[in-house]
Amino acid sequence: MSTLAQLQVGESINEVQLAPVSRMDLIKYSGASGDFNPIHTIDEEAKKAGLPGIIAHGMWTMGNLAKLFTSYYEEGFVKDYSIRFKGMVFLNDVVTLKARLLEKQENTLRFQVQAVNQQGNEVLKGEVVYHQYEVVRE
Repeated sequence: MSTLAQLQVGESINEVQLAPVSRMDLIKYSGASGDFNPIHTIDEEAKKAGLPGIIAHGMWTMGNLAKLFTSYYEEGFVKDYSIRFKGMVFLNDVVTLKARLLEKQENTLRFQVQAVNQQGNEVLKGEVVYHQYEVVRE
């Protein structure tokens, strides 16, 4: 596995493809987050709200972005992020997470991130600021 330190501006880290969104994913997330809005778990309630079916919590999609950086946990941490929701995620959607390095300044890396569904439609976009640990040389 390469390290983020080796990454050059314009290069991307490995994409992460999530498993198809399941009702159980959303039920579990509702319990973990305390967001029990029924449009996320009950078909009839989503339809009453004018949706074609239940939708994933936006924060569920956003939280999954951290999976892009999980394999680099020994190198540093996500210091900050900002995102915009661009579309809805429905049951059985397959979401792919992507990150491309925009800028490197000393120990700070700034990434453009996005999540796209199986049709290639962007459902989330934003930026992540990743802070690399100082390397101590003896």
